Amino acid sequence: MTDETVFDLIGEQGFAQLAAAFYRHVAEDTVLRPLYPEADLQPAEDRLRDFLVFRFGGPPRYIEQRGHPALRMRHAPFAVDRSAHDHWLAAMDKAFAETTLDPHAETALRKFFVEAAAFLINRPG
Repeated sequence: MTDETVFDLIGEQGFAQLAAAFYRHVAEDTVLRPLYPEADLQPAEDRLRDFLVFRFGGPPRYIEQRGHPALRMRHAPFAVDRSAHDHWLAAMDKAFAETTLDPHAETALRKFFVEAAAFLINRPG
């Protein structure tokens, strides 16, 4: 299985469920919530969903609306340290626990999230 086939396994609905569950946990997390400037987390949820759909083989909505992902650049204004990294992955773990995704898709997504979370650390601590 390749990353591009994840969309075929879980479709738009799977990504929507995962992003929604994740942002429910972000809203309650004292470390993560301050990193999101929107009073309403819905725009961030929509961006994550669209990015993941694109990244894993679905329609390119994210690219059409926002251009190249440039993840490090987009996250540079936010203090992403080891604590934020750990909280982000914990929130995503909780989101996975609430969704029933294809196990192969979940494995590919988890691998990506672990790598991306480490890549986005931009502050010591």
